Amino acid sequence: MFVGFATIGLLIGLGILLAQLGIIDEAGQRTLSTLAFFVASPALLLTVLESSDLKAVFSGNVVALAGAVVVSVAVIVAVSVIKGHDLATTTVAAQCAAYANAGNLGLPIAAYVLGDAALVAPLLLLQLLLLQPLALTLLDAAVSPIRLSVGAVLARPFKNPITVGSALGLALAVSGLRLPQVLNDPLELVAGMAVPSMLLAYGVSLRLGPLPGRGVSAGQLGLVVGLKMVVQPMSAYLIGRFIIGLDTEALLAVTVLSALPTAQNVFVIASRYNRGALLARDAIFVSTIASVPVVLLVTALIA
Repeated sequence: MFVGFATIGLLIGLGILLAQLGIIDEAGQRTLSTLAFFVASPALLLTVLESSDLKAVFSGNVVALAGAVVVSVAVIVAVSVIKGHDLATTTVAAQCAAYANAGNLGLPIAAYVLGDAALVAPLLLLQLLLLQPLALTLLDAAVSPIRLSVGAVLARPFKNPITVGSALGLALAVSGLRLPQVLNDPLELVAGMAVPSMLLAYGVSLRLGPLPGRGVSAGQLGLVVGLKMVVQPMSAYLIGRFIIGLDTEALLAVTVLSALPTAQNVFVIASRYNRGALLARDAIFVSTIASVPVVLLVTALIA
């Protein structure tokens, strides 16, 4: 497993070096990210899930992951009620505390550290099909002058290429069908670009991206980062071990995935609605740095 972390770290470091040398700039980073998001990651999830044991992947893992999310969100809601925060601010804070970077970091960690990229599928689907549409609906209700129809809100996740790739892979797995080799072989080649391109793009973004600035209180930032990096993985572990009774391998998977940092798209959403953008930016930065020792510690203790 530590070899897997070394692989991830070296590729991120290569991305940092390429940015430092000026070989890849911000435009190149966006191209890498776009390629991974729209093409390579959907292909990876499709090819991985079509031959996966869905019972093993989705059984108790979903319950532990979802339960950990509920714990973090519940704390944010309770604090927001006490302090009188508005709905939009509360929604962004809840995303900072519970919405994990399952795409850019979750897929590589699942593939190289946990040994199975399909393990990240429950978290991806939980976030893309439930958490993100719910957050957008709440934000739209709170601040947007244009109200989306119920149909438009429900259709949002299915316009996400990662969701589409996952859904197709799940459909193939459930039906027992397999893609013909003439389609499967090129898809696997494209899927092979997913993890390297994500990690290189992530390294470039670390080098070229802005550092956190002032504007967010230490208490507020500490709360969301503490929930994301400590409370959520601990909750996943406790639920998985004592309520569901997961085996060691599954317990490691749900705990590590719950310890992923806040996802970058939380900042995109916060900026779009002009609510909590600084909190989202700083939470992403701090939780990303903190996730390295946290995930290493979790792996060492459980594995």
